[in-house]
Amino acid sequence: MPGQPLLDTSQKARQINHDARRYGTFAEIGAGQEVARWFFRVGAAAHTVAKTISAYDMAVSDAIYGPTEHYVSRGRLKSMLEYEYDLLLERLDQKRGGKSAFFVFANTVTTRKEAGHGWLGIRFQAEPGADPSEIYIHVRMLDRETVRQQEALGVIGVNLVHGTFYLHRQPDALIRSLLDSLTWERVEVDMIRFAGPAFAGVDNRLMALQLVREGLTEAAMFTAEGEAVQWAEVLYNKPVLVHRGSFRPVTRAALDVLERGLDQFVREPDLKGEPPVVLMEMTLRHLTMGEGIDTADFLGRADTLKALGKTVLVSNFRRFHRLASYLSRYTHRPLGLALGASSLKEIFDESFYNESEGGLLGGLGQLFKNPTRLYVYPHLDLESGALVTAKTFPVPPRLQHLYAHLLENGFIQDIGSFNRELLPIRHLEALARLQAGDPIWEQWVPPKLVEIIKREQLFGYKATRREP
Repeated sequence: MPGQPLLDTSQKARQINHDARRYGTFAEIGAGQEVARWFFRVGAAAHTVAKTISAYDMAVSDAIYGPTEHYVSRGRLKSMLEYEYDLLLERLDQKRGGKSAFFVFANTVTTRKEAGHGWLGIRFQAEPGADPSEIYIHVRMLDRETVRQQEALGVIGVNLVHGTFYLHRQPDALIRSLLDSLTWERVEVDMIRFAGPAFAGVDNRLMALQLVREGLTEAAMFTAEGEAVQWAEVLYNKPVLVHRGSFRPVTRAALDVLERGLDQFVREPDLKGEPPVVLMEMTLRHLTMGEGIDTADFLGRADTLKALGKTVLVSNFRRFHRLASYLSRYTHRPLGLALGASSLKEIFDESFYNESEGGLLGGLGQLFKNPTRLYVYPHLDLESGALVTAKTFPVPPRLQHLYAHLLENGFIQDIGSFNRELLPIRHLEALARLQAGDPIWEQWVPPKLVEIIKREQLFGYKATRREP
């Protein structure tokens, strides 16, 4: 807690065991009873643990929690929490309900050599007799040895239980505490969801941002409805199109880049007519203003993307190839990137690539692995009037043969159908006019977003100047 020294895992488990208010169940599937073990190890577990259960056999698990298609899933975690919580109240509410704040901790996890993963969650009463609240997280365990993954699971489970009890009023601090006694090299938390009366004021979109800011993951995702989702839930074995930007505000030009890129992507034979998942990506670099990130400004961008019905990806991927590499963990279907021609300069800038990754060649190998296709919208040079396209992009001489190969084989494609009237629009100019009260910006932004920006006074909006 603030102002107090960091507790290790044993101290956290011991503090919970000596807290007379907390009483509940531990239900763990797969990877052993690594979390419950900590509470027995430190002593006085009888004060905290009503029951532990491990339903390893699938038939036993189905008999208790109902049949499921996927045992390591959000759905299985949800059924475990609901069943065990209802059973806990049925058996103990009359006896202990006035003095105990009940909880159920559950996880369903698989460990394996390359990388384990799983779902952890807790349903709890913030105070005795209160309606339940919940926290779900999804983790990737990155140790090479399964025994080390099991150890990490035990630690992060204790951290989640401890943070829930003592930091639920400070969700940012709770998120930071999840990796206590761990490092990001061992565990990644790529999704967190808060729900219930204890978190009435919590916006899960901000929690997704917080995971990335605190380094618990490189990227987190939420739907247009603001629902936190895990990558595999959305992307598994599906084609994906991504458009990256600051979206402050979303201009008609940016929307045309996405829509024209999508029109071209869906015609690719490899998609076989399947509609792709469309993601709008904001990086921390795009979100940072001055010394930090303005959360109100971030929510304003999220609200405008919500109005467009878009799923949002918040990432720490400065380089495009790292985005493509991350996406390829969850799908082997084609990837598309819709971008302006000016972004090609960044992709083919050798200074952007690390030698440890094989330099530019290694980075491009990761970028075009799935394969990825770049759909390039023309860029108009406002000073010279020159139109830069994928075909006319000025490539350094030593990269011309490589670039020609990518162009000729369709990895880089010009967007053939585009709106010339939108080419002069620049989002920074639109923002400046919006903040200055110049009504011209309203012509550069989709009408439904103009209404939202004005009504909510987003991005420093200033009412239109009136002539004297």
